[in-house]
Amino acid sequence: LEEDLQRRDLTINAMAMSASGELIDPYGGMADLVNRLFRHVSPAFAEDPVRILRLARFAARYAPLGFTVAAETQHLMHDMVCAGEVDALVPERIWAETYKALNEPTPSAFFYTLRHCGALAKIFPEIDRLFGIEQPAKYHPEIDCGVHSMMVLDRACALSKNIQVRFAALVHDVGKALSPKADLPHHHGHERKGVAIVEKMCHRLRVPNDFKTLALQVTQYHTHCHRIHELRATTAVDLLQTLGAFKEKNTLHDFVLACQADMQGRLTFENVPYPQAEIMRQLAHAATSVDTSPALNQGLQGAKIGEAIRRLRIQAVAQWRLLNQI
Repeated sequence: LEEDLQRRDLTINAMAMSASGELIDPYGGMADLVNRLFRHVSPAFAEDPVRILRLARFAARYAPLGFTVAAETQHLMHDMVCAGEVDALVPERIWAETYKALNEPTPSAFFYTLRHCGALAKIFPEIDRLFGIEQPAKYHPEIDCGVHSMMVLDRACALSKNIQVRFAALVHDVGKALSPKADLPHHHGHERKGVAIVEKMCHRLRVPNDFKTLALQVTQYHTHCHRIHELRATTAVDLLQTLGAFKEKNTLHDFVLACQADMQGRLTFENVPYPQAEIMRQLAHAATSVDTSPALNQGLQGAKIGEAIRRLRIQAVAQWRLLNQI
């Protein structure tokens, strides 16, 4: 039994109960449980870099309870990273553990744990590069881009259980890492710059296409959503078209939630209303509710039919905005 317990990753998982009800705890797991510590059972922890990912995932699960990583375990993980152990992790395993972490109550703890031992720079360099980059204090009291991304991720968890929404929230600002230092704290064009980064990241980690599609939409168009009340009817309809909002099965709801998480994932912004969400939904409803028969009965063909329907949708959106004074 003790040999079996010795093979466990963490002391809190290396306990058992005898038939008589006696606690078998050869590695001090109960004390670590009381003190809310993640501590490795033995140096054998260093033999498998996946254990770093698993511990980080436990951190995402139990962070709300106050669990932290023991100092010696933190040092061991750092040594593993310096020795190049995490370089051997295959993309499929990284994504599998990340997927599970995104499903936990506080997934930001997963990424913070990886960052503290240096693994984030190896596994998710696109996210790691955001830390230390400043943003305008007026709009981002938290200042740091990396901190903002973690706040957005956790806000997305509060808004949705959909893992795709959470992943999109995580990566939405990766383009800010490419902002010239001379422009800081501003990040002009970060949305467009982020698209290629997300593409490469998703390809490297074998991220499923539905995750990638939403992540790319949120990366490129989240500021469009924030400014939806300012956009012309033509621009709004074209945005909805690009987002696939006119298809029977669409992800507009998920897109809007990720954008809302971005706006509210800022220090002191958590409870700021986000009317843009309802405006986006109402505009989509107005545009999809138009009677398309006039366009279909004109004898038009090919792309001209689509353009005629587009004009009808623009008219419907413009009328809705006029009626609602938006």
